[in-house]
Parts: sequence; structure tokens; C-alpha cells
Amino acid sequence: MPVVELFREHHLELVRLAAMVAGDLAVAEDVVQDVYERLHRRPPVLRDDAASLAYARASVLNGCRTAYRQAAARRRHAAILLESTEAVPDTAAAAADRGVLVAALRELPRRQREVLVLHYYCDLDVAEIAAMLRIGRSTVRSTMSRGLAALAQAVREGDR
Repeated sequence: MPVVELFREHHLELVRLAAMVAGDLAVAEDVVQDVYERLHRRPPVLRDDAASLAYARASVLNGCRTAYRQAAARRRHAAILLESTEAVPDTAAAAADRGVLVAALRELPRRQREVLVLHYYCDLDVAEIAAMLRIGRSTVRSTMSRGLAALAQAVREGDR
């Protein structure tokens, strides 16, 4: 599938996926834009439309991981620089933390968060998730089960 068609048909879906994983709409839009830019500069040779979409989804997930690592590094360095002064609240993080479910989802380990978002938000089945994340189907099922249990526990604690 040409990059232009992939953009027209799946841009919003990929931004939503990135927003659910990253927890921040601005970061999600940047990640998806970077993915399309890389695809446009050097399009992969893919056999069909489904493979193109799967490749784009995997690229978005990788971009979200990179953005998460970079944000964590920025927070570490900012904490060191601001030790003696009062910390300034991060408005983007505060906006992303609204809602008990979103906050609980963000607290899950990366793999659990990705599996839950891919399954419940992108409506992918276990086999598709396993292929995308390059893990076994049983790993997907157990990760999903643990993620749902942790999410339910966090929501219960948030209601107190």
C-alpha cells in the first residue's frame, strides 16, 4: 500500500493507538508523523495492505517506546537540575493523568499496556498481537490476564 493511501485510511487509527500507549496526544501525533516521514523517505517492500498496516502499527509502538524513554531521561535530568528549587508541575503529564482508568493504564508495565491497547482498542486478536510484538500467543494471553487484573486493582484503589 502506498504511503499516501496508508495515511488517508489509517492516520487517525494510528494516532489513537499512539495516544493510548503514550498517554499524551501531542506525543502521539509526533510519533505518527515521524513514522509517516520515515515510510515516505524509505518505504518498506511489503506484500499486501495488511502487512503495511501491521508495519505501521509496529513502528508506532516502537516510536512510543522511544518517546517514553526520552521523557524518562528528561524527567531524571530535570529532577537533578531542580533539586534546590520548587518543582514545576508538568501540564502535559497532568492532562494525560486525568481519569482513573487512564492513570491506571499508564502505571501498567509497557508490555501489559501495549497488549491491552492492541486487543481492546485496536481490536486485534491474540495471533495478530503475538505476531506484532514477536511473542508467543500464550504470552499474549497471560500478559493480558495480568494486565487486566492489575488494571482492575488500580481502579478499585482509585475509587477509595
